[in-house]
Amino acid sequence: MFWALPNLDVIVIRRIKNSSVARYLCQYKKQLMITDATLAFLRDLKGNNERTWFTEHKNEYQQAYGEMLDTVVQLLVATSVFDQGIAVSGLDPKSCIMRINRDIRFSKDKSPYKTNFFAFINRGGRKSQWGGYYLHLEPGATFAGGGIYMPEPVVLEETRREIDAHFSEWQSIVTEKEFSLHFLEGVLPSGKLVRPPKGYESTNPAVEYLKFKGYYTQRFFTDNEVTDPGFVAEITKTFRAVQPLVHFLNRALSGTT
Repeated sequence: MFWALPNLDVIVIRRIKNSSVARYLCQYKKQLMITDATLAFLRDLKGNNERTWFTEHKNEYQQAYGEMLDTVVQLLVATSVFDQGIAVSGLDPKSCIMRINRDIRFSKDKSPYKTNFFAFINRGGRKSQWGGYYLHLEPGATFAGGGIYMPEPVVLEETRREIDAHFSEWQSIVTEKEFSLHFLEGVLPSGKLVRPPKGYESTNPAVEYLKFKGYYTQRFFTDNEVTDPGFVAEITKTFRAVQPLVHFLNRALSGTT
């Protein structure tokens, strides 16, 4: 049943069977993976981003969405092995996947659909402020990682305080060998201040990180890697590598969310 999921122990499997993931797991009779057909659909959608075409190709969309959902189910189970917050979250896999419809109310670009699939796995659901793990599936631009992206001001302030108070621990996390192996660019900012934020001196050893407006990571995958049977296992390794960072961020947010 758990074809691509490494090191699943009995306790984790029992926990998952008591969650909303169970109804998906019981359907699995063979190894599941992202196929070339899903990437082809997303490519075609990019070139034909209008409602008539989408309606005519609804079956292809449903097949592609199904493969993304299968992937998220596997990732929820695998991530539960090393992240207790995910293990007890009771997340519905469908709720982790962003809608393919774009919000075009205030956009000059009136294309009705996104040309990618995006899933965010965190302990409070994709709309919460908790840090978590994500998978962006797009031909030629697939990536996975973890962190928090463009957090609310109160969340950002608590995160900065945690980094300032525990900078040695933060440094050990972001320079750890496995972390650096998966995330060649290290921790990325979703925007950055020119000057130190209010309350922090320019001489603070953590000042460059304190200027960040978010803290996230990215590991990119080629299309061949995406359609490889070992794709879920590779993403699982990526999620495991970023788990210490996610844990650090969520510890900072424990009093704000």
